[in-house]
Amino acid sequence: MAFTADLHLHSRYAYACSKNLTLANMAAWAKLKGIDLLSTADYTHPAWLAELEANLTPVDNGVYQFEGVRFVLGTELSCVFKQGGRSRRVHLLVYAPNLEAVYGIRRMLDGLDTKLNGDGRPTVRVSARDLTARLLDINPACIVVPAHVWTPWYGVLGSKSGFDSLDECFLDMTPKIPAVETGLSSDPAMNWSVPTLAGKTIVSFSDAHSLPNMGRELTVFQGDAGYRDLSLGLRENRVERTLEFFPEEGKYHLTGHRKCAISQTPGETRQAGTGCAKCGRPLTLGVLHRVMELSGGETVTQDKLGEDAARRSFTRLTPLVELLAHTMGKGRAAKTVAQAYHSICTELGGEVRALTQATFEDLKRAGGEALAVAITKVRDGRVEIVPGFDGQYGTVRPWDNGA
Repeated sequence: MAFTADLHLHSRYAYACSKNLTLANMAAWAKLKGIDLLSTADYTHPAWLAELEANLTPVDNGVYQFEGVRFVLGTELSCVFKQGGRSRRVHLLVYAPNLEAVYGIRRMLDGLDTKLNGDGRPTVRVSARDLTARLLDINPACIVVPAHVWTPWYGVLGSKSGFDSLDECFLDMTPKIPAVETGLSSDPAMNWSVPTLAGKTIVSFSDAHSLPNMGRELTVFQGDAGYRDLSLGLRENRVERTLEFFPEEGKYHLTGHRKCAISQTPGETRQAGTGCAKCGRPLTLGVLHRVMELSGGETVTQDKLGEDAARRSFTRLTPLVELLAHTMGKGRAAKTVAQAYHSICTELGGEVRALTQATFEDLKRAGGEALAVAITKVRDGRVEIVPGFDGQYGTVRPWDNGA
């Protein structure tokens, strides 16, 4: 048994997130995508929590259901604090085993003068280490996972306000951190290259701020879609595989300055420096640069997976809506693209199955030969890539050589 999970997303109560992120819509899109388990997101927000209490039905310990889709109680907290003589900003994913733990977390945050009725992703003015200790005191079954660990401003290993290791951030609480989330600009192999992440489970989720972005990264765990097996999956690395963005498509993959259209590889940055060649301002150091800093330049490739049982297989994908827009010559938001997307997902059993399992003939029947060819090329890694940098997403296109 295995289940596919997206455990980092947001509700409509989080800043800069779609107002369409309702429970009903999240459940409908989970079915469309082929996702077995979702995070509720934003459970510290009073209005959203009231909706969760009114609509979620308990299924098992720590698992709830809405319209046939399973949920666990999860949220993202933003820690803003000073440590080591620097200002730090670290985002944490926090999973709770039941509503009683959620109530305890809210009381604890209230006691820290945390504003809970504004952003669904509240800012907490304590260190990541201390917050982790407080959460586990409330209920030791709570799970803390650093979010998008390489993001420059809010990743625990990010270049702007992060640390050089988990130990430096979490101190004596580091053993209580079972896993880290890759973020869109890195993949598992990049994380395996970093010695300080040894022994931590590597997971990938979408960080969706809108419905179509749900499931753009996913983790497939062994077991049943519930809190117990999720906890075991994170603590004991019971991951079957992750489904990933091409990391180059992430918006912080390379170093650069978007305003001046400057992007650099780590090698170019070592030669040219970290100042913008056009305006002289500091460049935003990319995830690839930061990974190479903390790994000593070593990399791990998929052909070495068998050498370490802790390294799980992963698959790089391009979202179906992007491939449809490419093959149809339309924008992502075009009505015809949306209609084709829904039709294909319905016919083929969801986006995940369409991208990873459907045969060429099934894809051709459901979406046409051009789409079948495009998906096949992406599966084979035959793609053209323009990497993202400094907040600008990269682009990944099937290799357009006519073959």
